[in-house]
Amino acid sequence: MAVKIRLRRMGQKKAPYYRIIVADARSPRDGRFIEEIGTYDPSTEPSTVKVNEELAKKWLANGAQPTEVVSRIFKNAGISK
Repeated sequence: MAVKIRLRRMGQKKAPYYRIIVADARSPRDGRFIEEIGTYDPSTEPSTVKVNEELAKKWLANGAQPTEVVSRIFKNAGISK
């Protein structure tokens, strides 16, 4: 099973709010997921990011692949692979 760390879109139309989740690569964007590990709010200035570092490192160590945006968020938060 290929596992991805990616964003799940929440919020209203034109006011997005994202949750950082761990999901099977085959599941839809806002569909079923395994675990929620953080949030990302791009509408604030500067963008608000909250990540559970312990869970993120655990999933990265277990082989989960982050998407480009999530890897950038992790890099800014000081979480490396």
